Amino acid sequence: MTGFVRGGRLPLWETTVVPEDFRPVDRRPLAMVLAANLLSVTGNCLTYMGVPWFVLQSTGSAAKAGIVAFCTLLPAVLAALVTGPVIDRMGRRRVSVVSDLACGAAVAAIPLLQFAGILQFWMLCVLMAMTGLFRAPGETARGVLLPTLAERAGMPLTRAAGLYDGAARCAALTGSALGGVLIAVLGAENVLWMDAATFAVSAPLFAFGVRGLPAAQAQRQVEATSLRAYRRELAEGYRFLAATPLLLGLCLMTLVTRGLDQGWSAVLLPVDARGQLDGAVDLGLLNAAFGVCALVGALVFGAVGSRFRRWPVFTIAFLIGGLPRFVVAAFTDTFAPLAVIMAVEGLAFGVLSPIMATVTYEAVPEELRSRVLSATTASVQLITPMGGLAAGFLVDSAGLPCTLLSVGGVYLLATLCPLIFPVWRQLDSTGSAHDRAASSPRVSGSKQV
Repeated sequence: MTGFVRGGRLPLWETTVVPEDFRPVDRRPLAMVLAANLLSVTGNCLTYMGVPWFVLQSTGSAAKAGIVAFCTLLPAVLAALVTGPVIDRMGRRRVSVVSDLACGAAVAAIPLLQFAGILQFWMLCVLMAMTGLFRAPGETARGVLLPTLAERAGMPLTRAAGLYDGAARCAALTGSALGGVLIAVLGAENVLWMDAATFAVSAPLFAFGVRGLPAAQAQRQVEATSLRAYRRELAEGYRFLAATPLLLGLCLMTLVTRGLDQGWSAVLLPVDARGQLDGAVDLGLLNAAFGVCALVGALVFGAVGSRFRRWPVFTIAFLIGGLPRFVVAAFTDTFAPLAVIMAVEGLAFGVLSPIMATVTYEAVPEELRSRVLSATTASVQLITPMGGLAAGFLVDSAGLPCTLLSVGGVYLLATLCPLIFPVWRQLDSTGSAHDRAASSPRVSGSKQV
């Protein structure tokens, strides 16, 4: 069944059409990659909870915990900036496996050195920098394989992207919830051992899942390794990004909104919870409501999202997910209204990541995906650390209500871009050949599923 918007020109939802000669589907690689990514993300969440708590327990210094966080974040951004060509030359399978093994070894070294009585603060900073350095290329290497895995699974890319994002959100929720409980029961050091174990399982699981997959291997057509060749390959990713208006718009919009989201989550919401609500309890419940609903949104969109046009869904979801929470927090001092709006915004945000991932995969040629996705990952993270810093200064100088409304106003301007600029209408026209076949009428020699 195919519906049409007024005027009868654009399909409102799509059907899935599979040619008779379509090769047999194999969903095992996709399932194993989803499982490996779930374990890897869970490990990262345990790291980001366990290590700061370990620092606070061992040093009692919040400043040192902040330094460790900075040492983790900066190498991740730098790695995303420059590792695109490395992923192509080493192969996505190898990069992901090395990434997980390196992260696991670095995390395991922390309690090991502490047990030996030789762990110093600078060693902890170096080990956490190592986890940040290897995490970004590993995530990119897994992500760029998603279109190939979706095609092999006979699954619309939108659905595969929804499942991938849903698995990552599920891992983040599980890691955050388990991390707090495990730290309280077992202690931070033992949690870090469990963290290292998740990476040790994730690496072989991914390696087994994508073995024999040509897209996961090193590119054979690349020229001999040299600094000149590396610079040219690195520049190709950024040139493609700059020359593709839709991708550039996605990057710029995400760059702004991620910085504002960081200010909200790191400063504005905690300050509001401490001053107006019931402190840490309400803060945890609000974050849980948002996270659970975001997971539901991603999974639901993965199941049915390919039936709908992307531009209106993306535009409405971003408008819902932006300004309302800032306004509600500014004008109310009770828990229930903010909890409701956080839950609704979670559902909206769960839709956004699968759409952006799908559009990026479809717009970028397979041979450039590693480089372009590394460029986009680095670009959207550039000002994220500044979001919390700027929000903190604004709260101190202008007060919380004024800051909430100011940040919310900037967020609204960013989310109006898809309504104002025509380039965003291309969200509906980047479909791959598979998606175009899926949205076409039934033809001879095809069967409808």
